[in-house]
Amino acid sequence: MIQLRNLLPDDLAAIRDWPPYPPEFKNLDYALRGNGWLDEYRSKPDTRCFAAMQAEELVAFTILSKTGDAEAEFRIALRGDRIGQGLGRAITAMTLARGFAEIGLGRIHLIVRKDNPRAMRLYRRLGFVEHGECVKNVNGKQVHFLIMELGKESYSPEGAGV
Repeated sequence: MIQLRNLLPDDLAAIRDWPPYPPEFKNLDYALRGNGWLDEYRSKPDTRCFAAMQAEELVAFTILSKTGDAEAEFRIALRGDRIGQGLGRAITAMTLARGFAEIGLGRIHLIVRKDNPRAMRLYRRLGFVEHGECVKNVNGKQVHFLIMELGKESYSPEGAGV
């Protein structure tokens, strides 16, 4: 069973000690690095960071960072040795449910690498729709992303498995 709680300062050391990502996901570890987006978002105002716990072990973290009155950007990072076990769907769904029900968001958006079809499929299954594309500089390289969004009215906790 997975539980979602607020990310604590002590969790950062555990995240920094996570095993490396498998080779096919090696470009995703920038989220965890010093000055990566975990550090960037933790200090942003109107940002909630969550720790996903399974059997008292930190297996992922998620972020909801407000970008407007009732909207936020979503981010997720799984522990490298937990990728491919179906945790992403459950943890994402739990975070979305919190965003819509507890925080009162009306829309949640995200960016996903265009070379990450596994994540794109997951987000589509949860109800996210494509809303455009963008290019960002990540670790000195140009990376192409899809912009996806989900409105509260389109979200179904039952369909997401919550």
